[in-house]
Amino acid sequence: MSHLVEYEQKGAFALLTLNRPEKLNALNYATNDRLLELLASIETDPTIRAVVLTGAGERAFSAGGDIHEFTESIKAGVDIAVREFCRRGQIMTARLEAFPKPIIAAVNGIAFGGGCEITEAVHLAVASEKASFAKPEINIGIPPTFGGTQRLPRLAGRKRALELLLTGDTFSPQRGYEMGLVNKVVPHDALLPAAFDLAERIVRHSPLAVSRIITAVTRGINTTIDEGLLIEREQFARMAATKDVHEGLSAWIARRTPTYTGA
Repeated sequence: MSHLVEYEQKGAFALLTLNRPEKLNALNYATNDRLLELLASIETDPTIRAVVLTGAGERAFSAGGDIHEFTESIKAGVDIAVREFCRRGQIMTARLEAFPKPIIAAVNGIAFGGGCEITEAVHLAVASEKASFAKPEINIGIPPTFGGTQRLPRLAGRKRALELLLTGDTFSPQRGYEMGLVNKVVPHDALLPAAFDLAERIVRHSPLAVSRIITAVTRGINTTIDEGLLIEREQFARMAATKDVHEGLSAWIARRTPTYTGA
């Protein structure tokens, strides 16, 4: 199972590669489960500060769910299909969204269906100029099932999201950038360097502060402004007594580069 998602540590970063290129990196159940296993390991590894997630091969980031596999789940009945396919995918994208270390998608090709939903869920995304996106689930008679009906409207706005969800049309990385789906579009050969550069710009800061910001945004974005401000205060309070805060303030006053320990 381990080969379904390749893992490589590059200094302070983990590179995860969806590795079913012959299937356009389609997300079968074992791939979803392996990705969750690796994230659990990465979360507790203090040497890893950020994650870059990409796809194997030249054609696809991920073409989405494995249609042949979930067809069998649907044949087995609604309850089984919801449990094996829909709930599993939603757990995976929710885990990506709430992960306490920054996850950057390096979208190297096709990102359809579940591949697009991974891009929606992760914290940041860089797309190759060769990438393409789509919400094609309507073409096989289903709505998106890994969070696409909820996250894309929050990123792109209701009308733009509905156009893509209801037509199934493919859209370019530039349109993805304009909608807020990706942070940057780069030449194909510059994709991984751009993703790691973005990660470098993040990990120079306190890992505790990075995690608190991710938590505040992820928890607060779907609440009222008053509830969100309470979450923000809670995350500040968790940081206020840390050594990293004192180091950051001392370094700023002394005009030196801070040395954070994550404590």
